[in-house]
Amino acid sequence: MNSAVLLRRGRQLEAATLAWNVVGILVLAPAAIAAGSVALAGFGLDSLIEIGASTVVLWELAGTGEKRQRRALRLIAVAFLALAAYLTVQAVVVVALDDHPEHSPLGIIWTAITALVMFALALGKKRVGVALQNPVLTAESRVTVIDGLLAGAVLLGLVLNALLGWWWADPLAGLVIVYYAIREARALHP
Repeated sequence: MNSAVLLRRGRQLEAATLAWNVVGILVLAPAAIAAGSVALAGFGLDSLIEIGASTVVLWELAGTGEKRQRRALRLIAVAFLALAAYLTVQAVVVVALDDHPEHSPLGIIWTAITALVMFALALGKKRVGVALQNPVLTAESRVTVIDGLLAGAVLLGLVLNALLGWWWADPLAGLVIVYYAIREARALHP
């Protein structure tokens, strides 16, 4: 495949990620509020960060240069650190107040589907990023893998809460997102 075709494919994958995450926020915000779920709220914020990351990658794919790539990677890293800070505070407050989230069938369905979609998108981005030798697209493919893993962690927390009444699994799933957000931010901006 020539570079023009690969660039178009990269843009299409980012546009698909962007569209999925915009819809995700529209689904997750009311589900998180209705259930009082830290994990769903955190995953919604992660979707917002993924929107930012996709926008940065689309911006980077429109131009070239090492300086532009470094700036793009730094912007993605800062967004992950902001997510980690928010989720840490939110999880601590929920546990301290003994605030039990409700069940969220919509959250369960959405996170299950999202996990599958994100893994498929990540694979495509990695292939295109490697073929283009584009570190930003390749790094963003890892962000998308993390998004799929986080969807799985949130799904597990929601299912444990729904089936076993383990309310603490929800804020714990939020803290899993914190761990990955910090790890990914450090990898993007050492």
